[in-house]
Amino acid sequence: MFAWEGRTTAVGVTRASANGRTVEVPAFTNEFWTSRQRAASRLHEISYRACFKPQLVAFFLDRLTRPGALVYDPFMGRGTTLIEAALRDRAAAGCDVNPLSRVLVAPRLAPPTVDAVAERLDALDLRADASTPSGAGEPPPADLQVFFHTQTLRDVRGLRAYVARRRAAGAFDRVDAWIEMVAVSRLTGHSPGFFSVYTLPPNQAVSSGRQRLINARRQQAPEPRNVRRLILKKTRMLLAGCDAAVRARLARRTSAARILTGPSDRTPAIASASVQLVVTSPPFLNVVDYAADNWLRCWFCGIDPASVDITLARRIDEWQAAMTGVFHELRRVLKPGGHVAFEVGEVRGGRVKLEEAVIPCGIDAGLDPVAVVINAQAFTKTANCWGVANNTKGTNTNRIVLFSKPPA
Repeated sequence: MFAWEGRTTAVGVTRASANGRTVEVPAFTNEFWTSRQRAASRLHEISYRACFKPQLVAFFLDRLTRPGALVYDPFMGRGTTLIEAALRDRAAAGCDVNPLSRVLVAPRLAPPTVDAVAERLDALDLRADASTPSGAGEPPPADLQVFFHTQTLRDVRGLRAYVARRRAAGAFDRVDAWIEMVAVSRLTGHSPGFFSVYTLPPNQAVSSGRQRLINARRQQAPEPRNVRRLILKKTRMLLAGCDAAVRARLARRTSAARILTGPSDRTPAIASASVQLVVTSPPFLNVVDYAADNWLRCWFCGIDPASVDITLARRIDEWQAAMTGVFHELRRVLKPGGHVAFEVGEVRGGRVKLEEAVIPCGIDAGLDPVAVVINAQAFTKTANCWGVANNTKGTNTNRIVLFSKPPA
């Protein structure tokens, strides 16, 4: 199951303490999927903090499911599991406590054509829309002007107002949803392909105060960006390769796709014993502050980050308690013989290996640990960007604990 062409898989043992005894789980280390960038469908290329590659999902899909099976992600984030499942002719379901996830995921499961997006963008009068009141949660203009040129900010606010007005009128359709999703993905970044001045990678928005320091250090000021043009350019990239066959497969598998916003330990909308495979990655131990990272995206979508109750455990026991609750729910929705591929990582400089912490959570819920799959790779773009040595501090490795639900 875990062999890979051309390389030898290292086999070891991961030990964990569960129910007062030591559990030994076989561990397999290899480069099980490619480290190359852009090796999957372009539909995946929306940045989100701490997301995994589509190849990880494909590895388990191909081995543990058949076409038509229901695949689920209880921490769906940018929707990698759902989109890869649908592209591979599986049914898809996902849940995330952050409503931003639905904004990023749903449009890519039912993409419009490039022509439809271009026609809608051409019809927008962003200058008129910019005069529309933006409502509660509007940051002070100075906080936004450190990111955007005055003309660009006018267009961004105009597009935000247009989206809000269309929703309020009940006229919001899949073309609007796509434009909102692409605009959210283009808000800030570190190239002229984004609406903003140079800043951190697009999966992280710094505070306005931090951006002022970046601007001063780089001696830069926001330049005008063509919002319509950038949205259309990103649309063309995302839809490259999205031909009639791909659209037909997406339509067949995502017309009944279930996307939930709420806690992952309570998902009554997902039927018991209906899921064949879960592929997911949970919030890690106080590594990622999703609210701080996504404050600009949340502003654009009218989401109050303070209202999103994202798990940010500070201690191992807190994290384990939260994950155990999720595992009990996963056992309920899994079919007998179904699997959970639970991707975790090393945290705190590699001193904490979460695969050892998560094994007892699954056992407590009545799942059997089958294997620990460690995908080790050469440098990735992200690790190099942060100046982190290869395979240190949890970079360049995916650590997946595979569980199964016992047969009935």
